[in-house]
Amino acid sequence: MGIEQLNFRHLFYFWQVAKTGHLTQVANQLHVSQSALSSQIRQLEDRLGEPLFERSGRRLLLTDQGQLVLAYAENIFGLGRELLGRMQGHGEGMERLRVGSVATLSRNYLENWIRPLLTDPTVTLSLESGQLGELMARLLEHHLDVVLANEAVPASPDRPLHCRFLGSQAISLVGAATEWRGRSLRMPEDLGGMELALPGARHTVRGQFDALCVAAGVAPRLRAEVDDMAMLRLVARDSGWLTVLPEVVVQDELRTGVLVTVARSTQLRENFYAITTLHRHRMERLERLLAHAPMLSEGVTAAPKTSARKGRPRAPGAEAA
Repeated sequence: MGIEQLNFRHLFYFWQVAKTGHLTQVANQLHVSQSALSSQIRQLEDRLGEPLFERSGRRLLLTDQGQLVLAYAENIFGLGRELLGRMQGHGEGMERLRVGSVATLSRNYLENWIRPLLTDPTVTLSLESGQLGELMARLLEHHLDVVLANEAVPASPDRPLHCRFLGSQAISLVGAATEWRGRSLRMPEDLGGMELALPGARHTVRGQFDALCVAAGVAPRLRAEVDDMAMLRLVARDSGWLTVLPEVVVQDELRTGVLVTVARSTQLRENFYAITTLHRHRMERLERLLAHAPMLSEGVTAAPKTSARKGRPRAPGAEAA
């Protein structure tokens, strides 16, 4: 069978049914009769020479060949979505870059990462924040071009991802300059009974910090735990409590002297990753951002720069398929 004989409308109908397992539901959504939908999927099966579904009660289950066809359909229609998203604004000579970032990632880090684009009049930015699982689903459906995260996401056969290490930063203990300027503590040894604000339990740093305190036999007094880094920044600035966080979160307060670094732990680090799909249109602007991680403060280690031909080094656990 030649490619000209492949009916992409039939493939689209198959794709929709494969995701739900229900003919009736998809028929209602697409405003076609159930019999017409079933007939067009049978025509696709006839063209391919393989059954794609088998019945199990009221549900349709994919055969092994159906799973294979679904994987290709996901890429085909995902790239179609990407095409439509990319073409938005092209009439005015614009290019759209769609960036997702996990809710626990510092907004300062995100701003520093996209900073080269903020003065580019030919780029339209779309920025989304959410939970990692939600962002991964949108990335795989080609609704996003890249996701910034503070944990690595491994690739797998059903999730063709590329996880790039961008850099890392030591975690610091910061306090109000009016009380802590010129003073220092050891972290975690000196934190027993100290009032602390900490990242929430979902933040990768929190588990590291708790484990470090347990190992040292130290029990700080928890006053606040905050998932959102923008809110944690305000707590650090206004509460008077010592706060454990990546310095990039409070980079402006450290620069202006409102806050000072009281301790910095070499055992606690936050890593930064950029996650993309393998099957994507390569954008020159995005490639430049991926190649050059921002230097944010003395506590930041950027990913070493390499030529585009040689590829980039990876952090442990960051798989590149």
